Amino acid sequence: MIVVLDTNTIVSALLSPNGTPAEIFRYLEAGKIAVATSDYLLDELERVLTYPKVARYIKASETDINLFVKRFRMFADIVQPESNINAVEKDPDDNHVLECAVAAKADFLITGDQHLLELEEFEGIEILSPTAFMAWFSTEN
Repeated sequence: MIVVLDTNTIVSALLSPNGTPAEIFRYLEAGKIAVATSDYLLDELERVLTYPKVARYIKASETDINLFVKRFRMFADIVQPESNINAVEKDPDDNHVLECAVAAKADFLITGDQHLLELEEFEGIEILSPTAFMAWFSTEN
């Protein structure tokens, strides 16, 4: 099973180590879930983690952030999206997440973003919140 994690899910995992997004990370690290991402999403992650309002809560140095992104890169399959998608008009940046999921042939896109969640599914990829994904995952495994 291949998942794509939206940046908001990754940040949530860092902000709340006992929350559902962090639980997803534990399954990634245990090799029970495969994750895919793209260079665009990795750049976005690194940028978001340095936002003052996020960095204040994560309490991580620039070195810590770089190490986290490097470690995440080790777990992830890096894909190169080949098509431009325009499925989310209200927030065009969300289309990059869909492009990654399509390129990765992902089974799930895990996000807290309402624009993406409203789609429910895109080209056979289920779009779920972290809580909905873990509810599904716990019944399947």
